[in-house]
Amino acid sequence: MDLATPDVQIRLSAFIASFAVLAVAEAMAPRRPRALGRRQRWGGNLGLVAIDTIVVRLVPPVTAVAVAALAEARGWGVLHATGPWPVWVGVLVAVVWLDFAIYLQHVLFHAVPALWRLHRVHHTDLDLDVSTGVRFHPVEMLLSMGFKSAAVAALGPPVAGVILFEIVLNAGSLWSHANLRLPPAADRLLRAMLVTPDMHRVHHSADPTETDTNFGFTLSWWDRLLGTYRAQPKAGHEGMQIGVVGFDAHVALGLHRLVAQPWTTARAPRVLEEDPQIRAARSR
Repeated sequence: MDLATPDVQIRLSAFIASFAVLAVAEAMAPRRPRALGRRQRWGGNLGLVAIDTIVVRLVPPVTAVAVAALAEARGWGVLHATGPWPVWVGVLVAVVWLDFAIYLQHVLFHAVPALWRLHRVHHTDLDLDVSTGVRFHPVEMLLSMGFKSAAVAALGPPVAGVILFEIVLNAGSLWSHANLRLPPAADRLLRAMLVTPDMHRVHHSADPTETDTNFGFTLSWWDRLLGTYRAQPKAGHEGMQIGVVGFDAHVALGLHRLVAQPWTTARAPRVLEEDPQIRAARSR
């Protein structure tokens, strides 16, 4: 991935702008009180972004955008086989199809134990905010890149559609993880189409029956259509526990621990119990 190419610069600019706006917004209107300070969590979370970027740059150019350009040149994919289609149709289909593909990938990463160990790094964050939206293990990022590239090759969408999807995906991940309080009416209205922070927060519950719901990243349709939707957490948004039981501060904080965490086992039975460090922070 060449950081000097126009598509990368566009995506990077959109990512930085989205992160900054949402970080300010959640500081002004937080949904939940912070259990831990930003300095305790953001170093590891943002450190993963740096490692992910380096790892992706070291692999051959098999990004979704590169595959879309190759498919366009060679006539691969369903859209080329059934077209020609207007560009706007291809762009719209690309965004919807790739969002569905990412939903399926997300379900898969929860269902397969070896993949869950990688994805668990994302779920063991002890708080939920905009930085959680970029907290992904580098091996998961590589696998996700391959999965998206395969979905792009199967569809054969315009390059512009894939670039737009990548922008929407990154901004949507930051948005859905933000610790942001929305008016209830606005949340209900947005949920008709989009994943909202309250909707996705349920997915980060330490209760396994809630963790395996609300897999969508941007569009809320897939969870509703495929029976994985849950409206609210049982304990309420202020009372729910975030994270994975057995993975407290000793493996959930610090960049080196996050990188090694897929090969770390839980230190406690899978029952809901609050981490002592968080409990102490809440009592202050």
